[in-house]
Amino acid sequence: MEKKEDYRAVENLVRESFWNVYRPGCSEHYVIHVLRDDPAFVKELDFVMEEDGRIIGQNMFMKTFVDADDGRKIPVLTMGPICIAPELKRRGYGKALLDYSLEKAAAIGFGAVLFEGNIEFYGKSGFDFASRFGIRYHDLPEDADSSFFLCKELIAGYFDGITGVYRTPAGYYVKDCDVEEFDREFPQKEKLRLPGQLFGGDGEED
Repeated sequence: MEKKEDYRAVENLVRESFWNVYRPGCSEHYVIHVLRDDPAFVKELDFVMEEDGRIIGQNMFMKTFVDADDGRKIPVLTMGPICIAPELKRRGYGKALLDYSLEKAAAIGFGAVLFEGNIEFYGKSGFDFASRFGIRYHDLPEDADSSFFLCKELIAGYFDGITGVYRTPAGYYVKDCDVEEFDREFPQKEKLRLPGQLFGGDGEED
């Protein structure tokens, strides 16, 4: 479990892991800083991974819901940020942390996890395209590519007879100006525009 005294080390780890990956710089270290105080944050599922006393990985979960087409709100989890120290990626640490986290979430009794990710990695831990469960991503046009939107049922058949729209928790949406202010508390790093980044660093992104 993450402890309060781990917070800055974890934020620095997240910053190092996501820097210049999805946008110039990153916002994920500020996102995790904000989410810890969010009512939807699941403290029982806030994990760090350590090796030789050093924090090398982390994962966390938030409660959210699916707006079912029949009018119900179906409780689900979303996940992340999740990361492993950059120099230790592709060595199995990420899958070990993910599988442990999902096992704990299932043990508590949560029914499903939905989030944005790469099926090539997360499929190895039982995730599938959310569209196959009848769950749509909010504000995404029907003909748009939704292969980034993944789902894993923690209770078999949890979405049987259910179709609906997933909502990203509001806490994931942060303002660039707040990220910039928070980032000044960390060592300076160069922001780079790189091929494959999803965002240009303007406006509000999750």
